[in-house]
Amino acid sequence: MWPGLPRTARLLRAFVLCVLLSHTAAYFGLTGREPLVFLPAPMSNEPPSGKAHLKQCEQLTLTRRQKRLCRREPGLAETLRESVRLSLLECRYQFRNERWNCSMDGRGSLLKRGFKETAFLLAISSAALSHALAKACSSGRMERCTCDDSPDLQHREAWQWGVCGDNLKYSTKFLKNFLGQKRASKDLRAQIDTHNINVGIRAVKSGLKTTCKCHGVSGSCAVRTCWKQLSPFHDTGRLLKYRYDSAVRVLSVTNAATGEAELTGSRRQGLGPRPTDLVYLEDSPSFCRPSRYSPGTGGRPCSKDTSCQSLCCGRGYNTALRHTALSCHCQVRWCCHVECQTCLREEEVYTCKQH
Repeated sequence: MWPGLPRTARLLRAFVLCVLLSHTAAYFGLTGREPLVFLPAPMSNEPPSGKAHLKQCEQLTLTRRQKRLCRREPGLAETLRESVRLSLLECRYQFRNERWNCSMDGRGSLLKRGFKETAFLLAISSAALSHALAKACSSGRMERCTCDDSPDLQHREAWQWGVCGDNLKYSTKFLKNFLGQKRASKDLRAQIDTHNINVGIRAVKSGLKTTCKCHGVSGSCAVRTCWKQLSPFHDTGRLLKYRYDSAVRVLSVTNAATGEAELTGSRRQGLGPRPTDLVYLEDSPSFCRPSRYSPGTGGRPCSKDTSCQSLCCGRGYNTALRHTALSCHCQVRWCCHVECQTCLREEEVYTCKQH
């Protein structure tokens, strides 16, 4: 997709962890330092007025060049923060039943390694940024972009674009400029990170659909109103989780013809990874015990029938009773309300043992 992104592998990894390496940080991300309260609620429908967006840009950890771009684009800072919220919540949801559950603890150390989890974090972050930018354009939250009004569709002369489509074309172009396009790096880790970032962007593109409504006499389709619409970000997250489950371990080989290093997949008979494959360099730790990469699984809730055995790593689980109050025996009274009694429901709760 893009020949290359930041200058070095270190700067490229900061795509997700700018706060960890503040002197070479690429931009905001799932940093492991940002408190969750920093993440905003869904964005408003209006871009920040006055100098409010300038203050928002200063609050983000960006390079000088990226801060200049941010200051010139009202609404961008809020969009960047929205993408952090999207990626964090989706990551936690997709890994809610896994030993590594996208915990903020240990994220800095994790992103310095070449694990499958590192690949997923890079992909979900780039996907969230691409998605949030496209949505911000179509909803009018950014001043320099608007609807996607240049569809590549058959019979476009018969269609009227009366609904504002998600502008993924602008989003992709802006991302290339925002991250800084450079020539391809020869560093293996930089190649892998770039590949995984592009997997995230491709996942968003794969969910771009054309939706149409017909207008005409007796329901005829003489005129159609069409627009491009992104799938819900949860669909993108589910796709990337599938890519994570089937990720390809890679190594570097030298192309005899060009003399350049290339990625090859160990499970595909020497063939390189596909553009949609998440790739990684090294096997992940078990994430069972507290470590620099995660807080472990002790104390995590689990399902007795489906997840406790794997999640608790053979340590067993504790069982406790929990009483929950809920409405029951409800009746409709004339007129016009519903009366309910309060019942207590007893249920068993299972949590992984610490030792």
